[in-house]
Amino acid sequence: MSPPPLSGFGLGLRVEHYADFLDGRPAVDWLEVISENYLVPGGKPLAHLERIRAEYPMAMHGVSLSIGSTDPLDRHYLRELKALTRRIEPAWVSDHLCWTGVDHHHLHDLLPLPCTEEALRHVSERVLQVQEALGRRLLLENVSSYVSFDGDEMSEWEFIAELARRADCELLLDVNNVYVSSRNHGFDARRFIDAMPRERVRQIHLAGHEDHGDHLIDTHDHPVCEAVWELYAYTVGRLGAVPTMIERDDHIPPLADLLAELDRARAIQHEVLAR
Repeated sequence: MSPPPLSGFGLGLRVEHYADFLDGRPAVDWLEVISENYLVPGGKPLAHLERIRAEYPMAMHGVSLSIGSTDPLDRHYLRELKALTRRIEPAWVSDHLCWTGVDHHHLHDLLPLPCTEEALRHVSERVLQVQEALGRRLLLENVSSYVSFDGDEMSEWEFIAELARRADCELLLDVNNVYVSSRNHGFDARRFIDAMPRERVRQIHLAGHEDHGDHLIDTHDHPVCEAVWELYAYTVGRLGAVPTMIERDDHIPPLADLLAELDRARAIQHEVLAR
Protein backbone atom coordinates (compact mmCIF):
# COMPACT_ATOMS: atom_id res chain seq x y z
CA MET A 1 0.00 0.00 0.00
CA SER A 2 1.33 3.46 -0.89
CA PRO A 3 1.82 5.94 1.96
CA PRO A 4 -0.90 8.60 2.20
CA PRO A 5 -0.19 11.95 0.55
CA LEU A 6 1.19 14.68 2.79
CA SER A 7 -0.84 17.62 3.99
CA GLY A 8 -0.18 20.69 6.09
CA PHE A 9 3.20 22.24 6.81
CA GLY A 10 6.67 20.71 6.96
CA LEU A 11 10.36 21.39 7.41
CA GLY A 12 13.55 20.13 5.86
CA LEU A 13 15.19 17.74 8.33
CA ARG A 14 18.72 18.95 9.13
CA VAL A 15 21.41 17.44 11.35
CA GLU A 16 21.26 20.48 13.66
CA HIS A 17 17.69 19.57 14.61
CA TYR A 18 18.00 15.80 15.02
CA ALA A 19 17.94 16.12 18.82
CA ASP A 20 14.79 18.28 18.74
CA PHE A 21 12.90 15.61 16.82
CA LEU A 22 14.40 12.67 18.72
CA ASP A 23 13.69 14.16 22.17
CA GLY A 24 10.31 15.76 21.54
CA ARG A 25 7.43 16.14 19.12
CA PRO A 26 7.74 19.58 17.48
CA ALA A 27 4.58 20.88 15.81
CA VAL A 28 5.52 19.88 12.26
CA ASP A 29 3.15 17.91 10.02
CA TRP A 30 5.88 16.24 7.94
CA LEU A 31 9.58 16.36 7.10
CA GLU A 32 11.56 16.48 3.88
CA VAL A 33 14.96 14.75 3.74
CA ILE A 34 17.82 15.22 1.28
CA SER A 35 17.97 11.83 -0.43
CA GLU A 36 21.74 11.82 -0.96
CA ASN A 37 22.38 12.10 2.79
CA TYR A 38 20.95 8.63 3.38
CA LEU A 39 22.05 6.54 0.40
CA VAL A 40 24.07 4.26 2.67
CA PRO A 41 23.33 0.78 4.08
CA GLY A 42 23.76 1.88 7.70
CA GLY A 43 25.36 4.39 10.06
CA LYS A 44 24.14 7.05 12.49
CA PRO A 45 22.32 9.32 10.00
CA LEU A 46 20.15 6.46 8.77
CA ALA A 47 19.54 5.24 12.33
CA HIS A 48 18.38 8.71 13.35
CA LEU A 49 16.23 8.95 10.23
CA GLU A 50 14.46 5.68 10.94
CA ARG A 51 13.66 6.77 14.52
CA ILE A 52 12.29 10.11 13.37
CA ARG A 53 10.44 8.44 10.48
CA ALA A 54 8.44 6.46 13.04
CA GLU A 55 6.90 9.75 14.22
CA TYR A 56 6.64 11.86 11.06
CA PRO A 57 5.55 11.31 7.46
CA MET A 58 8.32 12.14 5.01
CA ALA A 59 9.16 13.27 1.51
CA MET A 60 12.48 12.70 -0.26
CA HIS A 61 14.23 15.53 -2.13
CA GLY A 62 17.27 14.91 -4.32
CA VAL A 63 19.98 17.07 -5.86
CA SER A 64 21.86 14.60 -8.09
CA LEU A 65 19.40 13.30 -10.68
CA SER A 66 20.58 15.76 -13.35
CA ILE A 67 17.42 15.10 -15.33
CA GLY A 68 18.37 17.62 -18.03
CA SER A 69 21.88 16.34 -18.73
CA THR A 70 22.87 14.62 -21.97
CA ASP A 71 24.87 12.04 -19.98
CA PRO A 72 23.14 8.67 -19.59
CA LEU A 73 20.96 8.35 -16.50
CA ASP A 74 22.90 7.04 -13.50
CA ARG A 75 21.27 3.64 -13.03
CA HIS A 76 23.30 2.88 -9.88
CA TYR A 77 22.01 6.08 -8.30
CA LEU A 78 18.43 5.21 -9.29
CA ARG A 79 18.76 1.76 -7.70
CA GLU A 80 20.04 3.33 -4.47
CA LEU A 81 17.23 5.88 -4.56
CA LYS A 82 14.61 3.18 -5.01
CA ALA A 83 16.07 1.18 -2.11
CA LEU A 84 15.78 4.25 0.14
CA THR A 85 12.16 4.79 -0.90
CA ARG A 86 11.40 1.21 0.13
CA ARG A 87 13.08 1.82 3.47
CA ILE A 88 11.37 5.06 4.53
CA GLU A 89 8.24 4.98 2.33
CA PRO A 90 8.09 8.68 1.43
CA ALA A 91 4.87 10.22 0.19
CA TRP A 92 6.81 11.30 -2.91
CA VAL A 93 10.28 11.74 -4.38
CA SER A 94 11.44 15.03 -5.91
CA ASP A 95 14.45 16.52 -7.63
CA HIS A 96 15.29 19.62 -9.67
CA LEU A 97 14.48 20.50 -13.25
CA CYS A 98 18.05 21.22 -14.27
CA TRP A 99 21.35 19.59 -15.16
CA THR A 100 24.26 19.21 -12.74
CA GLY A 101 27.02 17.69 -14.85
CA VAL A 102 28.34 16.76 -18.27
CA ASP A 103 30.81 14.16 -19.57
CA HIS A 104 30.52 12.39 -16.20
CA HIS A 105 31.79 15.45 -14.31
CA HIS A 106 29.55 16.67 -11.48
CA LEU A 107 29.47 20.48 -11.33
CA HIS A 108 27.76 20.86 -7.92
CA ASP A 109 25.29 23.44 -9.20
CA LEU A 110 21.68 23.43 -10.43
CA LEU A 111 22.05 24.69 -13.98
CA PRO A 112 19.08 25.91 -16.05
CA LEU A 113 17.83 24.30 -19.23
CA PRO A 114 17.14 26.00 -22.55
CA CYS A 115 13.38 26.33 -23.00
CA THR A 116 13.21 24.70 -26.42
CA GLU A 117 11.19 21.95 -28.04
CA GLU A 118 14.35 19.84 -28.38
CA ALA A 119 15.10 20.12 -24.65
CA LEU A 120 11.46 19.41 -23.84
CA ARG A 121 11.50 16.16 -25.82
CA HIS A 122 14.82 15.15 -24.25
CA VAL A 123 13.77 15.79 -20.65
CA SER A 124 10.30 14.27 -21.09
CA GLU A 125 11.82 10.99 -22.21
CA ARG A 126 14.26 10.94 -19.30
CA VAL A 127 11.50 11.66 -16.78
CA LEU A 128 9.51 8.73 -18.14
CA GLN A 129 12.56 6.49 -17.74
CA VAL A 130 13.15 7.63 -14.15
CA GLN A 131 9.51 7.11 -13.22
CA GLU A 132 9.61 3.61 -14.66
CA ALA A 133 12.80 2.84 -12.71
CA LEU A 134 11.38 4.15 -9.43
CA GLY A 135 7.89 2.76 -9.94
CA ARG A 136 6.31 6.10 -9.03
CA ARG A 137 5.74 9.60 -10.32
CA LEU A 138 8.53 12.12 -9.87
CA LEU A 139 8.12 15.70 -8.61
CA LEU A 140 10.31 18.26 -10.37
CA GLU A 141 11.24 21.62 -8.86
CA ASN A 142 11.78 24.88 -10.72
CA VAL A 143 15.27 26.25 -10.03
CA SER A 144 16.50 29.81 -9.65
CA SER A 145 18.36 31.10 -12.69
CA TYR A 146 20.74 33.92 -13.49
CA VAL A 147 21.14 33.61 -17.26
CA SER A 148 18.80 32.84 -20.14
CA PHE A 149 19.40 31.33 -23.57
CA ASP A 150 19.19 33.24 -26.85
CA GLY A 151 17.59 30.15 -28.36
CA ASP A 152 14.68 29.94 -25.91
CA GLU A 153 11.44 29.21 -27.78
CA MET A 154 9.03 29.50 -24.84
CA SER A 155 8.90 30.81 -21.29
CA GLU A 156 10.10 28.73 -18.36
CA TRP A 157 6.55 28.40 -17.06
CA GLU A 158 5.28 27.17 -20.44
CA PHE A 159 8.16 24.66 -20.55
CA ILE A 160 7.37 23.32 -17.07
CA ALA A 161 3.62 23.01 -17.64
CA GLU A 162 4.14 21.17 -20.93
CA LEU A 163 6.77 18.87 -19.42
CA ALA A 164 4.38 17.87 -16.63
CA ARG A 165 1.74 17.04 -19.25
CA ARG A 166 4.00 15.07 -21.59
CA ALA A 167 5.88 13.11 -18.93
CA ASP A 168 2.86 12.75 -16.61
CA CYS A 169 5.02 13.91 -13.71
CA GLU A 170 4.19 16.25 -10.85
CA LEU A 171 5.65 19.53 -9.61
CA LEU A 172 7.37 20.96 -6.58
CA LEU A 173 6.78 24.69 -6.85
CA ASP A 174 9.54 26.71 -5.18
CA VAL A 175 7.96 30.13 -4.65
CA ASN A 176 11.27 31.68 -3.62
CA ASN A 177 12.91 30.45 -6.82
CA VAL A 178 10.08 31.96 -8.87
CA TYR A 179 10.65 35.29 -7.14
CA VAL A 180 14.45 35.16 -7.51
CA SER A 181 14.22 34.36 -11.23
CA SER A 182 11.53 37.01 -11.79
CA ARG A 183 13.81 39.68 -10.35
CA ASN A 184 16.85 38.44 -12.25
CA HIS A 185 15.06 38.23 -15.60
CA GLY A 186 12.43 40.96 -15.22
CA PHE A 187 9.20 38.98 -15.58
CA ASP A 188 6.03 39.11 -13.48
CA ALA A 189 6.26 36.28 -10.92
CA ARG A 190 2.46 36.00 -10.90
CA ARG A 191 2.47 34.96 -14.57
CA PHE A 192 4.63 32.00 -13.60
CA ILE A 193 2.26 31.01 -10.77
CA ASP A 194 -0.80 31.44 -13.02
CA ALA A 195 0.65 28.99 -15.55
CA MET A 196 1.20 26.14 -13.09
CA PRO A 197 -1.27 23.27 -13.58
CA ARG A 198 -3.08 23.13 -10.26
CA GLU A 199 -3.68 19.38 -10.41
CA ARG A 200 0.07 18.65 -10.68
CA VAL A 201 1.53 20.91 -7.95
CA ARG A 202 2.03 18.60 -4.96
CA GLN A 203 4.40 20.62 -2.77
CA ILE A 204 5.62 24.17 -2.19
CA HIS A 205 9.04 25.35 -0.98
CA LEU A 206 9.59 28.64 0.82
CA ALA A 207 13.13 29.88 1.47
CA GLY A 208 15.38 32.90 1.74
CA HIS A 209 17.91 34.46 -0.63
CA GLU A 210 20.58 37.17 -0.84
CA ASP A 211 19.62 40.52 -2.38
CA HIS A 212 22.49 42.17 -4.25
CA GLY A 213 20.40 45.00 -5.62
CA ASP A 214 20.54 44.33 -9.34
CA HIS A 215 20.29 40.55 -8.85
CA LEU A 216 19.26 37.96 -6.28
CA ILE A 217 21.10 34.76 -5.36
CA ASP A 218 19.21 31.72 -4.10
CA THR A 219 21.13 30.79 -0.94
CA HIS A 220 18.56 29.28 1.46
CA ASP A 221 20.45 30.91 4.31
CA HIS A 222 18.05 33.75 5.23
CA PRO A 223 14.49 33.94 6.55
CA VAL A 224 11.71 34.19 3.97
CA CYS A 225 11.42 37.83 2.88
CA GLU A 226 8.24 39.89 2.71
CA ALA A 227 8.03 39.80 -1.09
CA VAL A 228 8.14 35.99 -1.07
CA TRP A 229 5.46 35.85 1.65
CA GLU A 230 3.29 38.05 -0.58
CA LEU A 231 3.89 35.79 -3.56
CA TYR A 232 3.06 32.76 -1.40
CA ALA A 233 -0.29 34.34 -0.49
CA TYR A 234 -0.98 34.85 -4.20
CA THR A 235 0.01 31.23 -4.87
CA VAL A 236 -2.38 29.91 -2.22
CA GLY A 237 -5.14 31.96 -3.81
CA ARG A 238 -4.42 30.33 -7.16
CA LEU A 239 -3.55 26.75 -6.15
CA GLY A 240 -5.25 26.19 -2.79
CA ALA A 241 -3.94 24.29 0.23
CA VAL A 242 -0.77 22.75 -1.23
CA PRO A 243 1.57 21.13 1.36
CA THR A 244 4.17 23.78 2.18
CA MET A 245 7.58 23.69 3.84
CA ILE A 246 10.37 26.01 4.92
CA GLU A 247 13.73 25.14 3.34
CA ARG A 248 16.89 26.26 5.15
CA ASP A 249 20.31 24.92 4.13
CA ASP A 250 22.88 27.25 5.70
CA HIS A 251 23.13 29.50 8.76
CA ILE A 252 20.73 27.04 10.36
CA PRO A 253 18.84 28.79 13.18
CA PRO A 254 17.29 27.20 16.28
CA LEU A 255 14.27 25.08 15.43
CA ALA A 256 11.99 27.60 17.16
CA ASP A 257 12.85 30.21 14.51
CA LEU A 258 11.82 27.88 11.68
CA LEU A 259 8.65 26.88 13.53
CA ALA A 260 7.75 30.58 13.73
CA GLU A 261 8.12 30.88 9.96
CA LEU A 262 6.01 27.76 9.56
CA ASP A 263 3.32 29.35 11.75
CA ARG A 264 3.32 32.37 9.44
CA ALA A 265 2.81 30.12 6.42
CA ARG A 266 -0.12 28.46 8.22
CA ALA A 267 -1.63 31.84 9.05
CA ILE A 268 -1.30 33.09 5.46
CA GLN A 269 -2.90 29.96 4.04
CA HIS A 270 -5.74 30.08 6.56
CA GLU A 271 -6.40 33.77 5.88
CA VAL A 272 -6.34 33.41 2.09
CA LEU A 273 -8.59 30.34 2.03
CA ALA A 274 -11.00 31.93 4.52
CA ARG A 275 -11.73 34.63 1.97
